[in-house]
Amino acid sequence: MNNILFASWYTDLGGGETALLTLAGALDPASYRPHLFIPYEGRLAERWRSNGWPVHTLVYRGASLYFVPALWAWLPVVGRIERLLHDQGIHAAHSDYHTLPLLLPAAERAGVPVLWTCMGWWFHPKRWQRAFFRRPGATFAHSQAIKRGFLGQPPFMPPERIEVLYPGVDAERFHPGVDGAGVRREAGIAPDAPVVALVARFQDVKGHEVFQDMARRVLREVPAARFLVAGENLQTDADSAYKRRILQTAEDDPDLRGRLVYLGFRADVERVLAAADVVVCSSFFESYGLVNVEAMACGRPVVSTNRGGPAETVVHGETGFLTPPGDAGALAFHVVGLLRDPALRARLGAAGRARVERLFSARANGQQFTRRLEQLLGR
Repeated sequence: MNNILFASWYTDLGGGETALLTLAGALDPASYRPHLFIPYEGRLAERWRSNGWPVHTLVYRGASLYFVPALWAWLPVVGRIERLLHDQGIHAAHSDYHTLPLLLPAAERAGVPVLWTCMGWWFHPKRWQRAFFRRPGATFAHSQAIKRGFLGQPPFMPPERIEVLYPGVDAERFHPGVDGAGVRREAGIAPDAPVVALVARFQDVKGHEVFQDMARRVLREVPAARFLVAGENLQTDADSAYKRRILQTAEDDPDLRGRLVYLGFRADVERVLAAADVVVCSSFFESYGLVNVEAMACGRPVVSTNRGGPAETVVHGETGFLTPPGDAGALAFHVVGLLRDPALRARLGAAGRARVERLFSARANGQQFTRRLEQLLGR
């Protein structure tokens, strides 16, 4: 049995953390035991433990974009991480960006190979960090857009050193047969009402105000339409202020009041998606856009902005539609067309499901990760 340590600076349950859980669950349980390393308790730890996997906490501060590798390597917490690797018999470790400056030096001292995944195109290394990012045994990026952004132009390291590993979706959890009727009842929405959903945390990049503008435009054409929004904020001051502004706007707008329902955090995202006829991504950019893929797995057509990962996962006119960021009119145009055409929704939904099964399943994700992991372990 091989003990694999997954390190995450984020402790809640966003897209990246959901992808991490899916990846750990896709590993062969007869060969690998996933451990979680985090700075604080949270929803991620709760879900991790529910699978019977161990969780280890050490308080530390995640690295910013301007960290200096030589200084971070000698912080006291690095020694504690090294002891954790020894004590738990860790065979390999996987890190996110913010933990890597601490985990990599600890793992190198402990003789443990390191893999890490870049989840944001804005993590392009500074000049003094480039040698550091050439050191890990394996580097993944969650999309081609992330890979290009991280490498820069010209690339600071050979592009073949970075492997694109699309986050996988649990196709058994997210599937066309999920029942969303309970979510509709909870939101006070009739079973036959046309429903449009957004699943996104409260952060200005997610474009909640664009979604609201789109909803007003859709209501002019389809007055019976209703709108669901699921997601919470990350408890930063800026995100909390953004959330208050978005919720107040919805409450003050007579067109949206009673027609746009905010559900808060939902552990049952698959039921929210199943309650919708169309799923929208209104983000100004997405590094990957996991919800789009989850929606396609549920057989729901997607209308998404096209900057970043969605341009790689959603096929315009085949599994959904892509629009420029911030263009509420374009989002509304495609949403109205889908709400008025059940046959088109069914065709795009079926094509989306097939695309997920072919390219974005948890099984394919786990197999790709395992191949690279076994290379590092010398097998």
